[in-house]
Amino acid sequence: MGHLRNGSIKDKVAIIGVGATKFGELWDKNQYDLLMESSNEAFKDAGLKNPQEEIDAIWVGMQYGFTGFSGGTAADAMKIYGKPATHVENFCASGMDAFRNACFSVASGKEDIVLACGVEKLMDEGSAGLPGFKEMGHPVLPMPSAPAMFCFAASRSFKEYGWTKEDLARVAVKNHDNGFYHPKAHFRKKITIEDVMEAPMIADPLGRYDCCAMSDGSAALVITTPEIADTFTNHAKDYVTVKANALSVHTTFPWYKPSYSFVGFPSTQQAAQAAYNEAGITAKDVSFAEVHDCFTITEMVNYQDLGFIPPGTANEWLKNGGPMFDGEKPVNISGGLKCFGHPIGATGCRMLYEVTRQLQHRAEGRQVKDPVYGLAHNLGGAFTVASVTILGHKD
Repeated sequence: MGHLRNGSIKDKVAIIGVGATKFGELWDKNQYDLLMESSNEAFKDAGLKNPQEEIDAIWVGMQYGFTGFSGGTAADAMKIYGKPATHVENFCASGMDAFRNACFSVASGKEDIVLACGVEKLMDEGSAGLPGFKEMGHPVLPMPSAPAMFCFAASRSFKEYGWTKEDLARVAVKNHDNGFYHPKAHFRKKITIEDVMEAPMIADPLGRYDCCAMSDGSAALVITTPEIADTFTNHAKDYVTVKANALSVHTTFPWYKPSYSFVGFPSTQQAAQAAYNEAGITAKDVSFAEVHDCFTITEMVNYQDLGFIPPGTANEWLKNGGPMFDGEKPVNISGGLKCFGHPIGATGCRMLYEVTRQLQHRAEGRQVKDPVYGLAHNLGGAFTVASVTILGHKD
């Protein structure tokens, strides 16, 4: 106990097992099936022989009540009873925030082996877009849809930086090119700039291929201390350690804040800087990243907010191949949300699943060459909450 007196979890938490379902329109499975599938894969990957006894606690990310109201959703899925099980909800960052809470439990010495997982069962709701926007927000003025929120950022970036819809299209083409190779992606189809430019408009200037899709899915991670990780033979030599995790929360209603610029998201900027400080690295040290590309404009803004490039240069960085698979800093090698869709509670855990496997040189799909540090970034709400996690190799 008392391991966290310096406030840092750096190198105090190890990931020893990961699992994920295929993401997509999974009509034949419910949230319990998905949690069980992803968690069982993580248990097997970790080498747990009796997870019902070995898992000390669970944190599960879920956004919507129709997926689950409590930690009991995960406990029922895995038949792990009599242990702490906590439901975490923090908009689209719910999954990575569940992981964050699990990490602090292990780093503090309270629990030894913990499961962090996330799930969402969106497709059964039959909604044309994310449910709930009519119920949330201002008591008089309606809440804009998710595409409408992010078209603010696109329109403003076009005006301030001279970006174009063709610049956004390059993000979609890149991510679909990566997702084509990933067996668990929802969409495995390469597209062209012309496909993106000619697609139906959703919220000008964001068209169909600028928006991530609705999807079902789940992902899970087994975490412990490095000392315990050394005793598990499956990944004793290549387990991944948590170098940092940071969370920053801002207003849920940025359009009512006159000073909000919409060309950058303060939550991401602050979470990223806090994560770099904790990890003792800079943005230049990041080998690759899985970032929140709910919309193509989001990924372009993320490049800058995460410190990969200076403000206003994302379009040129894309044109020059910077975030491509073979570029200086590959981004969304998995295909991102553009190819996996976005089952809210699951996305953050899936990103960490991808980063972990990349660092272990066992990526499903494209493998980055000799990665040292991997970054995962989750953004939720109206750019409200950002979670940034940095993972690396064992010391």
